Amino acid sequence: MTTALRKSAVFYFTIITGISSCFCTDVNPEENPEIPAIAKYFSTKGRYEEVNPYLIEDILAVNRSILQPPSAQCRQIHLTAVIRHGTRYPTTKNVKKMKKLYDVVQGSNVSNRNWLRELQNQWRMWYTEDMDGRLVQKGVNDHKHLAVRLSKLFPSLISEEKLRGGFIKFITSSKHRCVNSTLSFKAGLTELWHIKDMEFDHAVNDALMRFFDKCTRFLEEVDNNPSAVTEVEKFKQGPEMRRVQQKIADILNVPYSAITDDMAEAAFYLCAYEFAIKTVNSPWCRLYDEVDAQVMEYANDLKHFWKRSYGYDINSKSSCILFHDVFSRLEKAAKENMSGQQVAEAVTVQVGHAETLLPLLTLLGFFNDSEPLTSTNFAAQTRRSFRTSHMLPYAANLILVLYDCGGGDLRLQPLLNEKPVTFPGLADQASMPLYQDVLQHYRDLLQGCDFETECQLFKQPAEV
Repeated sequence: MTTALRKSAVFYFTIITGISSCFCTDVNPEENPEIPAIAKYFSTKGRYEEVNPYLIEDILAVNRSILQPPSAQCRQIHLTAVIRHGTRYPTTKNVKKMKKLYDVVQGSNVSNRNWLRELQNQWRMWYTEDMDGRLVQKGVNDHKHLAVRLSKLFPSLISEEKLRGGFIKFITSSKHRCVNSTLSFKAGLTELWHIKDMEFDHAVNDALMRFFDKCTRFLEEVDNNPSAVTEVEKFKQGPEMRRVQQKIADILNVPYSAITDDMAEAAFYLCAYEFAIKTVNSPWCRLYDEVDAQVMEYANDLKHFWKRSYGYDINSKSSCILFHDVFSRLEKAAKENMSGQQVAEAVTVQVGHAETLLPLLTLLGFFNDSEPLTSTNFAAQTRRSFRTSHMLPYAANLILVLYDCGGGDLRLQPLLNEKPVTFPGLADQASMPLYQDVLQHYRDLLQGCDFETECQLFKQPAEV
């Protein structure tokens, strides 16, 4: 695919003034009244700070001790980062759902609870359909701050010298929220180093960052196939979700029929967006207790499991093109380093979506529980590792760092959201296995996993 170059000099988006982000000083979210008690269950609508609570106190804090190379002579030679865009406005689809719920609340006969009167009399529906997922100021800051933190974690790779020298490459999805997140990441670095005499290109490449739009088999068998999400629909009609809907209806004093599963989701999203965008603990959050929030999170996790992850094999195989791109960059850096050359691409920053990251994480085998998520095992899945609230907040990132530890000893360290993780199947080597062992572990994917072949239509989708 031909890539289009864009300059970083101009931010071509509008930030609505008056909406600012603040970072509270209390490092324990559960004791901070400004943070909703249910914030850790917001799934893909959650703040990055809920995944790394220490950032609430210091948004630029890093802990370099987490890297732990096997010897002091290990040096970083390449870094690839696949990053989700920052905090955004709701999409048009969700704004429509929110408006319907708002109208129900406005027409209800609420009780004497102060917070309910606030919802009805003071809170106004300020989300508009034309916002449609655009990056907000908090999203700009998400990527600016991430860029600074990564430069502190990996100073030999993400440096002013490397940036000026053209050793840091930027790739993005064409979606405005991704392009503007990329511009924000670059701005974080140029502002850090006071660079005003240079501009830095980025390439728009949807073949890599929006591969799911190009995979015919995925589109036909999963994305546009209602039967692919049967488990999701069953859960939405099940007892757990019905209890949440009825509870909301009781609180609002409206008929049970007035609160659909879409309405329950809309109220949950209103709580999440008000907090993520404006750092406000909204009255919408009072509609849910912790158990309710766990139900809502599970509904979201079910959807992502079946539409983007382990539910169907094609979900992960659709990311083959990105998988090969990542490993080809690692291999190129390894060969250049072993031959004594300077690594031409020290850093690759690739900005996409939750739908970009999750299939890749799945292909690599992360967060694969022994039992699949279904409509009937909510209670049994309370300790599941597959939790999008932990995996995919705004600005979520998978980072792979290649180290040269001398004598041909190359190591590869994966980090998710700035925390070391262990490649599935390589747990005995902790978080920095031998690079050759990683290649051996994924040899079948490296030798196969052809995007064109995998994305051809077949007879029947295969469940795993």
